[in-house]
Amino acid sequence: MRKSEIHAAESVACLDKALGELKDIWEEIGIPEDQRLQRTDAVHMHIKEEDGVTMLQLEKDLRTQVKMMLKEKSARQSELKSLIQQDQDLCDILCDDLFPIHPERVPSQQQLQNYRQHINTRNQERERRHAEFVGMKRQITVLMEDLEQHPDTSFEKDAVCEDEDAFCLSVENLSALKVLLHQLESRKAESGALCGSIRGRIEELWEMLQVPEEERESLMQNTRTKLQRLEELKEKNIERVIHTIRSEIVKFWEKCYYSPEQRQAFTPYHSDDLDEEVLREHELELERLKEDYAKHRELYDAVSTWSSNWTLYQELEKKATDPSRFNNRGGNLLKEEKQRVDLQKSLPKLEKSLKAQIDQWEAAHCKEFRVNGQLFLQYVEDQWDQHRMEKEREKQERQMKKMKQTEEDLLYGTTIRTPTKRRLAGTPTPGKTRKLISTSSMCNSTPNTTLRSICSSPSMRPPLSSSKVSYALSTTYFT
Repeated sequence: MRKSEIHAAESVACLDKALGELKDIWEEIGIPEDQRLQRTDAVHMHIKEEDGVTMLQLEKDLRTQVKMMLKEKSARQSELKSLIQQDQDLCDILCDDLFPIHPERVPSQQQLQNYRQHINTRNQERERRHAEFVGMKRQITVLMEDLEQHPDTSFEKDAVCEDEDAFCLSVENLSALKVLLHQLESRKAESGALCGSIRGRIEELWEMLQVPEEERESLMQNTRTKLQRLEELKEKNIERVIHTIRSEIVKFWEKCYYSPEQRQAFTPYHSDDLDEEVLREHELELERLKEDYAKHRELYDAVSTWSSNWTLYQELEKKATDPSRFNNRGGNLLKEEKQRVDLQKSLPKLEKSLKAQIDQWEAAHCKEFRVNGQLFLQYVEDQWDQHRMEKEREKQERQMKKMKQTEEDLLYGTTIRTPTKRRLAGTPTPGKTRKLISTSSMCNSTPNTTLRSICSSPSMRPPLSSSKVSYALSTTYFT
């Protein structure tokens, strides 16, 4: 039997089994006969062959339908993914729950329509809450300036100092903001009433004590003079105070690994108009940085540890390729190599531990942890890539230098570049001993003979026998 016939038989068996199960279910739930016929006809309509259609045409139609359905599936899943991302962004802003839908299943058209409507509703709610927040923030800022009050709690700093788009527009936060606005309005009313009461009491005492008008005016003038003197003193010292605060801000920028873009975002730092408003903004920025560093100090210290170890590892790598390192004494070379190997093993472990800490931090704060404007893991990977590129560049430079030296040797001849081995003092070579002996024995010879003996060729040759020496002397004498 062919495989196609086997598959056809299996399909028929599965169909019979499914119809049998349907029949049992219909019996259990008590479906009437007419409904059974309708459902059976519906099944028959889906599996019966169309009249006048060939097998090839039927296969083509089925493939076309499958292609269209796959395209529809892909479109729905893409739209669902986009809607989920929009919903997630809105939930982060509104501090609300996601729309209840399974992200892996293929949604129906009705589910997508409901999801679109849900997103539109949330967008409208976000705009309403944002407008309400901006209005209350302006009122709170004006009231704090009138009361000469600075944000104390973290909530007040988030509401007044942070970016408007970064504030969580939850129902609880807006309610707390309304309470804060009401408190500030009450304080301003109380302060105004107190000022009016004090002013009225002073006037009553002036009238009661019959203080002359000249003395009253003199007192007011002294008060104005003191106020003006304090304002001038403040103007003189405000520049020094702002520069001191700026130095502190730079320190915390470095501790918190702020990128140049983040530093540039604090525009008052680059302002030349140093007034009270600029001073106040600097104080708020410094307080925010201190709070941020204290809250996440453990993570920042871990990143600082990695950075210091990485810097030390790079220095040891440079020393390992320096030829002058062999001149070190005291075992430093061995210590540095051991330290370099230890760092090479410990750095990946530290990076793995930091990744786990950063994942926990990002899950808790719903934002990315960045180092100098980059994701930490990307920052680490870039550092390693730069290190490898630098090593490769140094390797190529050494190869080029070696090739250049080889070309010079081939062109001009090889020269000895390594120092010769030094001989021990007081131990002359045998050749020199022989020369000294021959020189002393021939001290009575003629100058030419002595000169020839001393300036003889340095090539190795066996010593002359006594007979040959006497023969040479006699020959020289008679000559």
